[in-house]
Amino acid sequence: KGVLRGLHFQNPQAQGKLIQVLQGAVFDVAVDIRVGSPTFGDWVSVELSEQNHRQLYIPAGFAHGFAVVSETVIFSYKCTDYYNHAAEGGVLWNDPDLGICWPVREPLLSSKDRTYPRLKDIPADRLPHFEKLP
Repeated sequence: KGVLRGLHFQNPQAQGKLIQVLQGAVFDVAVDIRVGSPTFGDWVSVELSEQNHRQLYIPAGFAHGFAVVSETVIFSYKCTDYYNHAAEGGVLWNDPDLGICWPVREPLLSSKDRTYPRLKDIPADRLPHFEKLP
């Protein structure tokens, strides 16, 4: 309980992710970080739990994070591409420009998640780009 992970992304070789909780509950967040997107910097959240059976699809080009709100959690990911460590990136979980309303006051963070930059400080060439469909 209280663990917060994120906000993670991969670029290049971005992954779409289908997220589901098998046991417990999480507050799950997706942030549009695609340069040129009309919703750049916008985020959505949903509680995923074993009780509500909800799933969340996070498209490629979005950052993902979650906070555990139950005592324990078992999380399931289905990804559109393989994990590539060299493509890994992240946005600071409490970036004030995003204004995500996390449900934990003092989250348990990994050292990596604690030191990610704010979205505005990530070079545009390091972020995914919005591709308008024809």
